[in-house]
Amino acid sequence: MLRRTGWFVSLNQRLLAARRSQNADQSGTPARPIHHQLNAVHEIAIYIHRFHNLDLFEEGWYKIKITMRWEDGEDSYPGIPARVVQYEAPEVGANSSSRVWMIDDTDHSFSTPPFQILYAKQDVFLSIMISFYVSFRGYEEKTSAVILKFELTHSPTPEFRTGLLDSCAGSVHEYRIPPKALLGSHSYCPVYFDALHAVLVDTSVHITLLKPSFRIPQQKVPNASRASEDTYDEDYARLNTVALIKSMMAAHDFLLEDLRRISKGINQDIDLNGITFKQDIVKGKLSSLLSTKPQVDAKVPNSDIKANNEESIQHFSWDDMLNSFQSLGSQLLSIWNTFLNFHRENKIKILEFLFNSWAIGRKTECSIWMVHSKVEMPHQYMNNDVEGTSLFYGFLRRSLSTRRLSEDPVQTSIMRAELHRQGIAQMRINGRSLQDMFMFGDPSQVPIVIGERLANMTRSVSVNSYLTPLEEESILENGSETSQSYLFQNEHEHVLRVVVFVHGFQGHHLDLRLVRNQWVIIDPQVKFLMSEANEDNTSGDIRKMGSRLAKEVVKYLKRKMDKASRSGHLKNIHLSFVGHSMGNLIIRTALTEGIMEPYLRYLYTYVSISGPHLGYMYSSNPIFNSGLWLLKKMTDAQCMHQLTFSDDNDLENTFIYNLSKKKTFVNFRNVILLASPQDGYVPYHSARIESCPAASLDSSKQGKVFLQMLNNCLDQLRTHSDRRVVMRFDINFDTSSYGRNLNAFIGRAAHIDFLERDIFIKFIMWSFPELFS
Repeated sequence: MLRRTGWFVSLNQRLLAARRSQNADQSGTPARPIHHQLNAVHEIAIYIHRFHNLDLFEEGWYKIKITMRWEDGEDSYPGIPARVVQYEAPEVGANSSSRVWMIDDTDHSFSTPPFQILYAKQDVFLSIMISFYVSFRGYEEKTSAVILKFELTHSPTPEFRTGLLDSCAGSVHEYRIPPKALLGSHSYCPVYFDALHAVLVDTSVHITLLKPSFRIPQQKVPNASRASEDTYDEDYARLNTVALIKSMMAAHDFLLEDLRRISKGINQDIDLNGITFKQDIVKGKLSSLLSTKPQVDAKVPNSDIKANNEESIQHFSWDDMLNSFQSLGSQLLSIWNTFLNFHRENKIKILEFLFNSWAIGRKTECSIWMVHSKVEMPHQYMNNDVEGTSLFYGFLRRSLSTRRLSEDPVQTSIMRAELHRQGIAQMRINGRSLQDMFMFGDPSQVPIVIGERLANMTRSVSVNSYLTPLEEESILENGSETSQSYLFQNEHEHVLRVVVFVHGFQGHHLDLRLVRNQWVIIDPQVKFLMSEANEDNTSGDIRKMGSRLAKEVVKYLKRKMDKASRSGHLKNIHLSFVGHSMGNLIIRTALTEGIMEPYLRYLYTYVSISGPHLGYMYSSNPIFNSGLWLLKKMTDAQCMHQLTFSDDNDLENTFIYNLSKKKTFVNFRNVILLASPQDGYVPYHSARIESCPAASLDSSKQGKVFLQMLNNCLDQLRTHSDRRVVMRFDINFDTSSYGRNLNAFIGRAAHIDFLERDIFIKFIMWSFPELFS
């Protein structure tokens, strides 16, 4: 049995104080009649299903603390914990002292029982529901959003001691509950915390509006709306009551509609016998009055309010309002209790249904910060048979002169993202969906992602502007809108899915851990290899690095294949790669090794994050170029010579040029190229594998070699079936957060942002989950 912390006593004390405050105020003024004090509460129930440790750095004891507050900071009525339900008993053998959940009266918070985390990818099933009461605030003009706050606290102590966790704050994740959602909402609510606390907490939030079972303090009426406390305006009270009843009717509709939707979605009948619809509750004069919107403004004097609304309320009695309020309140409570019982019996099915609905909604949410377009891939950027023809270069000059917004592709992308960012700043979102404050806290600082799908060009040689709109067709022609629930997948998979993550120059094997964590969330059954073969040796020959990576991958694959074969029939293998910076050249080099040949047919998705696929030829960052020149002079970093085409006097004998002639892209089913126009470390055109103005206008041998190398890569990227997907993504980071420092000045900040921020990869993965699972 759970130990409770005396919260029943404290809650009764609070409710008793609330009743006393309504009987008389501090000055001894007699209490107003009961019909002036009709009120309601929002009940916000939070079901915490599972704590899934992805990659917490520290072992120890953890717990989750939950609080609520009004977004505008006004009023002194926060969410008050009302009831706690433990759906399932704690695991057998757990420390009995750790089974204590707690309610703190000082900040009206709820804390889960502490639980011990010992290793990564550990699941702790909490199966607990906590309900909060939040006071109804009245008119829509005064309504504010509620901020739902989850806080992770931690103690590294191996043994639990009571009270030890109180001061060990870890991380915070907040959700915004919009005003419309406060009238009724059922939503999956994943809690991720931050990049340093890689955790997923599966929760769902259920909200309705109820008649309270106890009296609560009267909401304050602005002084401008009435002369004084002693001259209480009865018409104002009537209009408040009408607004309350209208809100309760809306909550009644939402609750019934959502209950039917969930029941149908999980294919489980729910008993609604005895539930009365609102049309049977509200009749006569009340129905006609509720069909009109009360004209109330706190800034308008009471005399004007009376003049505007006197005709609509003069035939409306307090008895009608009181009876309607009582009837609606009873019906709402009956439906709400029916749902709570239904949820307890079908909690896993309901969570899965809400997750699937959320995953579809997340695509729409991500689209706020994403711009999609479709471009035609040119057949050839130059004619290999007739090199240097004036016709070709004349065409390129004309195509460059007709580019919209700017002749510089980097500035074009930046300007396009900035225009989109300005549009986001003017948006006002007030739906029934919970809003993740990682995105909606300051939308202007969230990266703008510009996505392009590359399609074959079948007619003449041309270069379309990459601003061509996608119109109404889907980015993925064969994509499915149905999401795959990662919560409830079959553990006995017949497809071995492996993802290899490869760091860049002087990198660490955990550099791409944020991308890995998001991939694991999309596909919990995926196996991943964080490559360590070149961790301490990235200054030498890239060919040797590729050879070491190939041996590491083959060894890992054989071990996983043997294990999968022993557990059942191995149907197929999906082998994916993710590379950052120079790691992409290491990946492509590894694919040319002979030991990798048997596995090339299993290649699935390749994610290139700021990869210098065309080297540093035509790099436009003079500061970085000077640093490369100095690095080559002072050190014996052979890879730097290879990246800058100085490893051989003949450009056609250089490493990157010869790598372009090998079929390193062609076997991947999906190729995703990520670049950032703010990245000064890797040339924008090199990461996107496209031409640039300087190369297009260069008629020297260097220009010809560059375009030949570009064509070799494009020949491999060209899609040969409708099932293959090739996409480019521009990640436009908010540079205002960089400040004035050396990293921002030399362009390193955006290059490292790919490793230190994960919201851009969330947008891509949640918008195109088919590419990652």
